[in-house]
Amino acid sequence: MRGLSVLSWILIICVCQVAVRSQYYSDTLPYQPRPVVVTNLHFYMHELPGTTAVVLTQANITSNNSSVPFATLLAVNCPLRTGPEPDSELIGNVQGIALLPGSNASNTQYIEFGFNTGKFNGSSLSVFSRGDPGLAVVGGRGQFAMATGTALFNTILINATNVIIEYNFTVVHY
Repeated sequence: MRGLSVLSWILIICVCQVAVRSQYYSDTLPYQPRPVVVTNLHFYMHELPGTTAVVLTQANITSNNSSVPFATLLAVNCPLRTGPEPDSELIGNVQGIALLPGSNASNTQYIEFGFNTGKFNGSSLSVFSRGDPGLAVVGGRGQFAMATGTALFNTILINATNVIIEYNFTVVHY
């Protein structure tokens, strides 16, 4: 019995030594964050009402004096171009939905600006915000992973066949 007790203590001491001397406990390395990158983007969205921006639904009310009917829900899939001209270089597209409340209130929109060419090919910026004067960037993909920032916009042209909106993005990403 005494031999069994001595053997048990020897095994316990050996197990403790193995745990202390093993590589299980390693040195902690200091945290080194990736550098923050600030990118400024400038481009134009070309919307063709009825073609690239389609009304999905709207409230059925009889009295409405606004140019945009109350509670209009739009789906958009518009081209992004480098300039306001219709034949300027195509760099991507805008996809998403917008809720237009009418009565001169700001709209709420979720849209994604996807880039198909150039330095940011395969990347996109996600915007979820209420309209004027700017939009909040809430994320992105590709080179814009974990992006935040703002997007200021300016309407260049509105007529029966075209809507051209200029965007100036300031994006912080890693």
